Amino acid sequence: MSKIKNKTTLNLILIFSVFALIAAYFIQYILKHQPCNLCLIERIPYIFSIIVTSICLFTRKFEKFSLIILSLIFFSATLIAFYHFGIEQGFIKESLVCNLNDENNSLSKEALLRQLKELSVSCKDVTFKIFGLSLATLNVFITLVLGVITTKLFLTYDENK
Repeated sequence: MSKIKNKTTLNLILIFSVFALIAAYFIQYILKHQPCNLCLIERIPYIFSIIVTSICLFTRKFEKFSLIILSLIFFSATLIAFYHFGIEQGFIKESLVCNLNDENNSLSKEALLRQLKELSVSCKDVTFKIFGLSLATLNVFITLVLGVITTKLFLTYDENK
């Protein structure tokens, strides 16, 4: 069985990360599903993975270091996605992360009307599903797999060079 080279895997991770962000923005702006604050936070690891992978591929340096950074990024993303999944399922209580834009300090009539007009989505509300699974649930599995792949590549770096 032939081994997949590190560069090939890094290219696939780059392509997948770009695709994940494009899909998220497509769902938000074209399909008009408003994301919650955690959904927006879950995009950040993909942005970091695009930056790290691009630097690694274009400079052709720091490949082994990039793999460990990518592993940390994807395992962190798994924790964030699992936290979001827990809020959706109700076994984790919604926190201040879900209410970043909350302005309950002001009780003026104008502020209350402005809040009512804004579409604020709770982190526990699932507004979009694929194959019956929320995007947070899918993100748990995807980032976990990507974290395992990058960790395996790091551990077997010299064999797959």
